[in-house]
Amino acid sequence: FEGSDLAGFSRADRATYRRTVQPVFQDGTEALDPRMSVGSALAEAISVSPDAHLRGAQRSSRIRELLDDVGLPSDVVDRLPHQISGGQRQRVCIARALAVRPRILLLDEPTSALDVTVQARILELLKRLQLEHSLTYLLITHNLAIVESLCDTTAVMFAGRIVEQGPTAQVLTSPAHPYTASLIAALPRMGGQIPLAVGRADVGVADSGCSFRFRC
Repeated sequence: FEGSDLAGFSRADRATYRRTVQPVFQDGTEALDPRMSVGSALAEAISVSPDAHLRGAQRSSRIRELLDDVGLPSDVVDRLPHQISGGQRQRVCIARALAVRPRILLLDEPTSALDVTVQARILELLKRLQLEHSLTYLLITHNLAIVESLCDTTAVMFAGRIVEQGPTAQVLTSPAHPYTASLIAALPRMGGQIPLAVGRADVGVADSGCSFRFRC
C-alpha cells in the first residue's frame, strides 16, 4: 500500500491502513452482527474513526448523516439486520465502511447476493458516493457488466496471477490474452448460441511463464 509491504506494517501502521482502506463484502447478512442494531453497528465504526470524539446528539446526528448518504431512512437505526431487506443491509455495510472516512473501498462482489433491480440501485449508489467522497474502488467480481459500469482499469486474473490489465474499455473490447477472450466469449447473449468452453481443462496450471499456457 503506497509502496510499502503490508506484512511489514507496525501496529500503528495497520491501524492507519484499516481506516484508509475499508471492505464491503458480498453478503450483508453475514457481514453484520445479527445481535446489533443498525445504529449500534454504525456507532461502533464511528468509535474508531476521526469522529470518535462525538457523543450523544452529535454521534446520533453523524449516524443519521451516514444513513442519508446511502439512501436509508432514519427509522432503520433501531432495526436488526434480519428486519431489513438485502439491499438495505448492503447499504448499511457501505455506510459502516464510510463511517471511518476511508479513501479506498475494497468491494468484494458487492452486488452478487442481490437481485438485478437492487444490483442496479447499489451500483448507482456506489457511483454517486465515489464522486461525492473522492473514493477509489478496488472491485473484485466475476460480473463483467459491473466491471464495465464501474471500473476505469481492469486486471484479469487466472490462478491467482494477473494475465492482462489495462483500460477497461480496451480489455473488454479488444482482449489481448486468450483467457480474457474466453471470459468475454462465455457471456450469455439473447438469441446467441450457447458459449463454447475455451481452453483445455484436462491439464494443470503452469508454475512459470503464463499461468494459462498449458490450457491455451
